[in-house]
Amino acid sequence: MKIVNPQLICEDCLREEIRYNREHRILPSESAIANRLLNRGPEMKDVYEELHAKLHRHPPALTVFLGLVLSAASLWSPDKIKEARAARDDLANTNRQISKKVAELAELLGRRSELHNTSGFSSDTLYHVCDVIEKASQHNHLFRSYVQEHLDVLRGQFDLKYWPSLSECVQVLASDAENAELTATNPLTEAATEATRSSKADFIKALFAAIEENSAENYGRLPRNFRLTDRTLASLGNCAMDLDPDDLIDDAYIKRFRQRERSRTL
Repeated sequence: MKIVNPQLICEDCLREEIRYNREHRILPSESAIANRLLNRGPEMKDVYEELHAKLHRHPPALTVFLGLVLSAASLWSPDKIKEARAARDDLANTNRQISKKVAELAELLGRRSELHNTSGFSSDTLYHVCDVIEKASQHNHLFRSYVQEHLDVLRGQFDLKYWPSLSECVQVLASDAENAELTATNPLTEAATEATRSSKADFIKALFAAIEENSAENYGRLPRNFRLTDRTLASLGNCAMDLDPDDLIDDAYIKRFRQRERSRTL
């Protein structure tokens, strides 16, 4: 009877990830995580045994899951999550500045139109929205080849009263920026950055989101109702994040985390 060694099987999967990344010159950060797991082999022994027991009957679920761990640890390390939160705040602040500055521009454009009509002077500036579109597209070959003629027909068919003014167009941009709602572009980003402050739980959140996204329930390769023990998740977090001995998480930490997540979703 062939003796099965779960640790060797899992570590061979990690070595294959490293080999593939090296050959294709991609994902060096994930290879670094894989090497980290290999270097902490004794701590990962029980993890590999549980993973193999729960996933070996569902090929290639074992490889898929280890890949998710590498990806989550690479993309959602504490430093990366801090950067993501800073980028989110920067985007919100940029929208606020756009709203303010564009609203000022809309007011100025309106004032200029009023002066053109009442002052007895003209500044020979753009006034029709089609002029702006044409000027902005003067180096766009596709516009000039396929759109320009149709736009000219529309402009000739409908006079100025049928079109929005420049100040009205700009005001729409101001309102759009002011009312913008920031949303994460994928479930992992949302899970990892939803809290206001970084913590070691961010990696666990991202890993849970990755598991859900790759579950058979969502047409992924992981079996339905796949769930790891608290101790295994704690060891995964400790090794993938390369936590120091005085900063390790334990199964009680994971249990509290699960309880908080259940309470939050009720």
